[in-house]
Amino acid sequence: MSRPGRGFDPSRWDESDVRARPSKRGSRPRTKDRPAHEDAVTGRVVTVDRGRYTVHLPGREGFRTVTAMRAKELRRQPVVTGDLVGVVGDLSGGEGTLARIVRIEDRSTVLRRSADDSDAYERVVVANVDTLVIMVAAANPEPRTGFIDRALVAAYDAGIEPVLCITKTDLRDPAGLLAHYRHLDLEVLTSGAAAPATAGPAAGDAALDPALLAALRTRLEGHVSVLVGPSGVGKSTLLNALTGTRRATGHVNAVTGRGRHTSSSALAIPLPAAGEDPDTGDPSSWLVDTPGIRSFGLGLVDRDRVVEAFEDLAPALADCPRGCTHAEGEPGCALDGWVAAGNAGVSGPERLASLRRLLDGRSDGRADARADARGEVPPEARGDVPSGDPADGTGDAGAGADGRESPAGR
Repeated sequence: MSRPGRGFDPSRWDESDVRARPSKRGSRPRTKDRPAHEDAVTGRVVTVDRGRYTVHLPGREGFRTVTAMRAKELRRQPVVTGDLVGVVGDLSGGEGTLARIVRIEDRSTVLRRSADDSDAYERVVVANVDTLVIMVAAANPEPRTGFIDRALVAAYDAGIEPVLCITKTDLRDPAGLLAHYRHLDLEVLTSGAAAPATAGPAAGDAALDPALLAALRTRLEGHVSVLVGPSGVGKSTLLNALTGTRRATGHVNAVTGRGRHTSSSALAIPLPAAGEDPDTGDPSSWLVDTPGIRSFGLGLVDRDRVVEAFEDLAPALADCPRGCTHAEGEPGCALDGWVAAGNAGVSGPERLASLRRLLDGRSDGRADARADARGEVPPEARGDVPSGDPADGTGDAGAGADGRESPAGR
C-alpha cells in the first residue's frame, strides 16, 4: 500500500511564471499626476464635427485653424463652439495633422437649453458670448413671441445681453410685433431686403439692406455674438453678408411655412476689420451662426429666474405672498393686479399669459410641454387682426406639430 503524497511533484503547480493577459482597457497610470501642459497654446473652438474640433489660434497670419481632438482626461467634459481651450501637439494646421485639446478654460457665459421644460439634460448652444441676437422674421416663417420670450429668459439666466433682430420686414410691417415688446428695455434691429421680394419659397433670399448691415456691424463690433432663431429667418444669410463667408442658405417651405435646416453645427467667424485683442491677439469681434432651433426648453432655469426675466412683470413679485406659484387663479398673486393697472403696457395680458405657459409647463410636466416650447404669437402682435379679435389663426402655422427638434446642442 503506497503512502499518500508519494510521487507528488510540487513544481507542476507552481504559477509564479504565469503571465497574466493585459487588461483590454489598458493598464493603470503609474501616477495620478498629469502633465501641466504649460506650453499649451490657447485658442477658440470655432466649430465641432463628430469628435473633431476646429480651433482658431491667435497671433497667426490670416485665419489659421488646426484640427484637434480631446485628451483622454477630458473625455467626460464637453467641448462646444466658443470654448477657449489649450492645445498641444502638431499646430501647423496642415492636411492630415491632429492636435490635442488638454485644457478647457473657465467659461464666462454659457447659453444652454433643454429639449422641453420637463427635460433636465443640458444642451449647450455656445460658450463665452456676450450678445445674443434673437432672429425672427416678420413673415415667412411667422414670428413666435413664445420663442422670443424663451430666448430672453435664457439670455437673462446666462448673463448675456439680448438683441432682437427682425428680418424680412419688406414682406410685412413688424409694427404689431414691435408693440408687443415696446414696454421692455430691449434693443430691436430690423433688417429687410435691398430689393422687393415676393411671398414665395425663395422670399427674403435677396441681399440685405447695406445701411442696416452697417448698423448691425457697428452694434456687434467688439463683442462675441451668437445668432439664434428658427430655420428660414436668415441667420446664415446675415452671417455671409457681415463676414463675407459662403455659409449655405435655404428657403421656407411654401406648404408648411417652416424653414429648412441648412446649418448642421454652430460656426464662429471673426468679423473682418474689427481688430484684435491687444492682450491675446484673438479677433475682438466674433459672430456665431447656429442651426435652426424649433424648441427652446427652459428645464434647467430656476423657476424664480424665469419670472425675474420678465422685467415688465417682475416688480409685482414684491407684493406676491410667500410661496406664490403665480398660476392663474392663485390667491393673492399680484401679477393680475399689476397687469390690470396697465403697468406692463398694452401687451401685458399676452406677456402674463406667456409667463404662465412657461411656468405651467415646468410644474406639471404635461405632454404638450414640447409643443408649448415652440410658442405662439397673438394675432395683434402679427398685425393681422386688431387686439381682442377672436379670429382664428393665432397659432404657429404648424411649427412643431411633429415634435422634431434641431440638432443644435446635441
